[in-house]
Amino acid sequence: MASNVRLELLKQRLSAEGLDGALLTSPANVFYFTGFYADPMERFLALWIDVPSGKDILFVPALEMEAAKSEAKVEEMTAIGDTENPYTVLRKRVGSAAGRILGMEKKAISQYAYECIVHELAPKGVKDLEDMTMALRTRKSEEELDRIRAAVRTAEQALENSVKHIRAGMTELELAAEVEYQIRLAGGEKPAFSTSVLGGRRSALPHGKPGAYRLSPNDFILIDMGVYLEGYCSDITRTFLLGDGTEEQEWMYDTVLEANRRAIEAVRPHQPFSGVDSAARTYIESQGYGAYFHHRVGHGFGIEIHEPPSVHADHDAPILPGHVFTVEPGIYLPETGGVRIEDDVCVHEDGTVEVLSRFPKEMIRLSL
Repeated sequence: MASNVRLELLKQRLSAEGLDGALLTSPANVFYFTGFYADPMERFLALWIDVPSGKDILFVPALEMEAAKSEAKVEEMTAIGDTENPYTVLRKRVGSAAGRILGMEKKAISQYAYECIVHELAPKGVKDLEDMTMALRTRKSEEELDRIRAAVRTAEQALENSVKHIRAGMTELELAAEVEYQIRLAGGEKPAFSTSVLGGRRSALPHGKPGAYRLSPNDFILIDMGVYLEGYCSDITRTFLLGDGTEEQEWMYDTVLEANRRAIEAVRPHQPFSGVDSAARTYIESQGYGAYFHHRVGHGFGIEIHEPPSVHADHDAPILPGHVFTVEPGIYLPETGGVRIEDDVCVHEDGTVEVLSRFPKEMIRLSL
């Protein structure tokens, strides 16, 4: 087996925390610590770590076994057939956990699976692994940054090609379908999340879903999209104007653009995340739109589209090298529409801040 530095670091942290074993069941963490990704659906996927011996076993659905053999960096693998009880297989393979403290991902496991595992292994206690695993995942390596950059470039190519197809009269759903088609043409494996296209007043819904609304003259068109590529995500938003628009729309857009720029300027190593949110929010409030900025200014991403850190006004932890997150201020006026401009940024060991997204941010007016 090739050296697996991530898994060894996890084993060291498990030991330092006094845990006797760990069972990782989230596909994202299994991928991060083994190099193998699968969506098990209703089937059982898990990485078992025996802390005293350092032994690790990857449990995979039988139909994924051949793929796991070529991708997973683990000592042992066990295939579980569709007719087998996975929890019985787990018990037979790893033995009893009586008298032992196990680590599990409480957010990533259903109550049913949790109860089955506890019934079969009978541990003395269970400790949540969320903070431990995310502490390792949050600060990205250069290899991870390269994959994220590729996902950003692919998303921007897809967005650029999609914008050429926007016309008055097309529905939000039609444009969303075009964006996702262009994602695949550009080389993306899939959208990083369900593409959001919102026009007119509906663009004031920060997390609205595209529907049958037909794009009309003077509409804002908000497109929030991203790409999943080689295990990593991107996440960008741009807002376009169909036609000439109004002075109010231009003022709204310029306000969000300036808030975006100020927030990015506030990204500094060892400074608190709260300062990034405050830089955007304070400016939007100064322009009279404070009541219409409803969400945090950003979030981390990587293997999953939402990861720590959370970039909000009460998060005073320091920005550190390796952190990757979005900067996405917005204004949402129910009677006019919404504007959001979202960029992806990262911080390097030398203290420099890189804006990964390069798609133009100045207002783009589209022909009718």
